[in-house]
Amino acid sequence: MAVDLAAAAAISPEQRHRQGLTFPNPLAGNPGAPRFPAAVKAKDGTAVQVADPVATRVMVALMDMNAVVGGAACHWGGPAALAELMSAVHGVMFRKTPWHQHYNFGNDAGHTENGVYALKANYGYAGVTVQDLKLFRSIKSKLTGHGESHLFPEGVMISNGPLGSTLPVVQGLAMADVLANKPRTAICVISDGAMMEGEAKESLSAIPGLAGKGLTSPFVLIISDNNTKLSGRIDADAFSMQPSFNALEALGWKVITLANGNDLQAAYTAVEAAVAAAEANPKQPVAVWAKTVKGFGVASTVKSSSGGHGYPLAGGDIAGGKLRAFVVEANAGRPLAPEFESWLKELEDAAAAKAAKDAAKSAAAVPTAAPAAPAVKKDKIQGGFPKGMITAADKGLPVVSVSADLQGSTGVAPFRQKYPQLSFEVGVAEANMISTAAGFSKLGYIPVVDTFVQFGITKGLLPMTMANLSQSAIIAVYSHTGFQDAADGASHQGLYYLAATGAVPQLQQYCPASAEEAEWAMAFAIERFADERKAGHHPDSVLFFCGRENFAVSLKPAGGAYAWGKAMVVADTTAGKAKSVTISANGSLVAHAIKAAEKLAADGIGALVLNNATPNRPDLAGHQAALAKTGGKLVTVEDHQAIGGAGAMLISALVQAGTVPTVKLLGVRGEFGQSSYTADELYDKHGIGTAGIVAAAKAL
Repeated sequence: MAVDLAAAAAISPEQRHRQGLTFPNPLAGNPGAPRFPAAVKAKDGTAVQVADPVATRVMVALMDMNAVVGGAACHWGGPAALAELMSAVHGVMFRKTPWHQHYNFGNDAGHTENGVYALKANYGYAGVTVQDLKLFRSIKSKLTGHGESHLFPEGVMISNGPLGSTLPVVQGLAMADVLANKPRTAICVISDGAMMEGEAKESLSAIPGLAGKGLTSPFVLIISDNNTKLSGRIDADAFSMQPSFNALEALGWKVITLANGNDLQAAYTAVEAAVAAAEANPKQPVAVWAKTVKGFGVASTVKSSSGGHGYPLAGGDIAGGKLRAFVVEANAGRPLAPEFESWLKELEDAAAAKAAKDAAKSAAAVPTAAPAAPAVKKDKIQGGFPKGMITAADKGLPVVSVSADLQGSTGVAPFRQKYPQLSFEVGVAEANMISTAAGFSKLGYIPVVDTFVQFGITKGLLPMTMANLSQSAIIAVYSHTGFQDAADGASHQGLYYLAATGAVPQLQQYCPASAEEAEWAMAFAIERFADERKAGHHPDSVLFFCGRENFAVSLKPAGGAYAWGKAMVVADTTAGKAKSVTISANGSLVAHAIKAAEKLAADGIGALVLNNATPNRPDLAGHQAALAKTGGKLVTVEDHQAIGGAGAMLISALVQAGTVPTVKLLGVRGEFGQSSYTADELYDKHGIGTAGIVAAAKAL
């Protein structure tokens, strides 16, 4: 955008500094009345129509099922808990026109964004319709797993997802509004789990301190306190958050306690009162401490220890009537609106048609003379890690598990079930998890931490660096690498984990391609850790990276033995081929590289596929031998940014060693991802899947 120099010169430097750059606000303006309304009374007695939270829950139940049928995981418990509070917040904001000139809004309970999408569809806000909800989390939709402003700028101010990260941004918005002299109120919604994060705790102290100095605009924080996180009850698994909430007043917050955050009128009254109090005294921010019920609206999820955090229904539950029963219960016993009945019937009819098609296909199958080849056994790669941990602990090695709420998703839960006395939960706090583990390491234990890769390498990178600097080695399981966290979208897709950690001293990366390899590698890493300590040496930290989808349980290298630090040959179709290429892959893309080798062989091109499992310490001799066999032609491929990844580290090392191959380096080219039902859709879009590997090899 061009800068108007004449206009800039006409104002004082002080005014120029206070104004900032001028650009149009992309957020949509005020919507009309909600299609499914609920009535509340404002403080002045005015009747106000807000989005019906019951309709929100019904839409979330249906849109989640559409996504589940497509292959994506979803969230139910959080949006169900926050439906009344979200209706109240938006009801208050939309009374001002244009609302975004009066309010800044941020959602730090990113896993509840589907509830906000449903609310927006109710209003028709930013053009969102009920029909749009049916594509939630698909690669065709801007309604991604968490709110993302790069794909939906007219509907999302601040991208969210990693808990505790939005509150500090809203703090910045409130400070910028003061600098710009804009009379706007900041509102941020946060979950109790997010309140455990270090960034959130920093803002909880900073906001009242800065407000007291007149450096923030009026600030309202809405807290959903249901004592529930992904893996269970917060106080039972970790520690009670009640003292933290009780400390808000001592930090300088004015606290409004809401005993029942699932009472719509009470929620509206509390939000309205909080906004009025913050605007009357901008030097004291206001927190609405609301008790909510995760999974509210359906008895089974209310009773669940996790509050039904993930969606409790599977695709097969449609035809059996479970979906209908769930939706009817979520609708609070009312007759379903025609739109919802039609949507539900659409899902039921599609499920019935699929079942009939499958039955017909089965009945029409012609028996073959030869028995069908046995299906390849598949499992998540992370399933191997707890087996390696258990093997080591059974031998008496002092393995401890230190987790931050995601042990069920990262795969280490079986170790924690067998050895609860060796398992510790620090709550939703990745940085604290790693620093805690460093303390265990310093006193002679072998700590294994676990979380999603995006959180481990962002929130945990400085603690990991300091652990190594303190000679306190750690073993980490970082799952959901790259596009493997397909449905959650860009905020959860760590596409730079190798680049971020590869240069940290005394740290080794390992990317297993199968559950069997993960089991072997974990057991090897623990035993080597113990051997190093016994010998009086400081072991290196080891970061294990893996995807989340199912892969062949075993992708044995040639010869059948795994070898740490070796470029393991997992496919070789070069025999008898005049043309051939080396393919170097790791982790989730090893299986795709093997498929590519099969397709290339059918076209007369040989391929030697290497499992480059240790990216920041690549096996030069193994790659040089492969390149000598394939005429110096090399394709590297990874579920990672092309910059700084396995391919870049490998090529740099080869060139420094005097080997200069002809290369096609496949990776993501400086883009963020988005939601999709499966990782393969994103692999194809970014040219790093099987077809992309084949095309690169043929180009060489």
